[in-house]
Amino acid sequence: MKLVLVGATGAVGGRIFSILEERRFPIDELVPVASASSEGRLLPFGPGEVKVRTLSEEVFEGADIALFDVPDQVSLEWGPVAAGQGAVVVDNSAAFRMDDEVPLIVPEVNPSEMTDLPKGIIASPNCTTLAMVVPMAVLHRAAGLKRLILSSYQAASGSGQPGIDELWEQTQRAAKDPEVIRDGLGRQVLERGNVFSRPLAMNVIPQCGSFREGGYTSEEIKLCDESRKILDLPDLPVTATCVRVPVVVGHGVAVHAEFDKPIDVDEARRLLAGSPGVGLHDDPDHALYPTPLESAGRDACFVGRIRQDRFDPLALELFCVADNLRKGAALNTVQIAELLL
Repeated sequence: MKLVLVGATGAVGGRIFSILEERRFPIDELVPVASASSEGRLLPFGPGEVKVRTLSEEVFEGADIALFDVPDQVSLEWGPVAAGQGAVVVDNSAAFRMDDEVPLIVPEVNPSEMTDLPKGIIASPNCTTLAMVVPMAVLHRAAGLKRLILSSYQAASGSGQPGIDELWEQTQRAAKDPEVIRDGLGRQVLERGNVFSRPLAMNVIPQCGSFREGGYTSEEIKLCDESRKILDLPDLPVTATCVRVPVVVGHGVAVHAEFDKPIDVDEARRLLAGSPGVGLHDDPDHALYPTPLESAGRDACFVGRIRQDRFDPLALELFCVADNLRKGAALNTVQIAELLL
């Protein structure tokens, strides 16, 4: 088993490394690939070390699986190259997610879609989609989804290490000098950084991604379109508002779900409690519900605050959270590779 990891030195790439070790993925040869600035760097793996190489056709020679966690354009260029060398590509970017010839896979939801790989490429979904779609697939199988209205609460790490660094820098400034938030006249003086459109510390920003036609952002469109594809519901009405919040790790999604037939709260809890990949945290009498801090470093997509809509007996309200770097990216990629075995 030769496995190539493209984007090995990034925030998600590092987590893929650790998850491969944790889950004892059977690798005879691991080839980490990164930018030219990292060439020759030694990364610990197992009892030894592996040397980082730069991207070239040669790194894929004899490879069985290639995991990609790189920008869309890099995946678009090099994913087909790796597949052409005989590797099955598992791509974590948005490059191929909506390609009709590329399955979009969540192992707990639609593993059977991996049987046909005309391009030799499998896509892994957006981290926000993953937080919500694993529990929603369970309820869909029981009652038939009719509509989804979603509001996300997305962590700074969704924009990578630069997003984390920007949040920490702004938070430390505000903690040392509260006056940087507002001056005596109520004017904002904490400057925006280079990553987010507004200061994120002590704030929330109703924009994730770039604005597109109709006023929706690219992140909102991904969340809607990917959910339809994963659930195999091409006509499902899905709408979303994606918001960046001053949290380091863990994306939350508030869900309004309408169904074809009634499903009560107790039945929903029972179904979710026994489902792979789902963590049920739902005991309102004891303030038990999922939060980003509790999801950090954990594999499950957590769900709670389950309640019947007050005006619609066919609708439920709930809140989902997952570690966006782990299950939302690295773990799902490794789980897909495990299915390939």
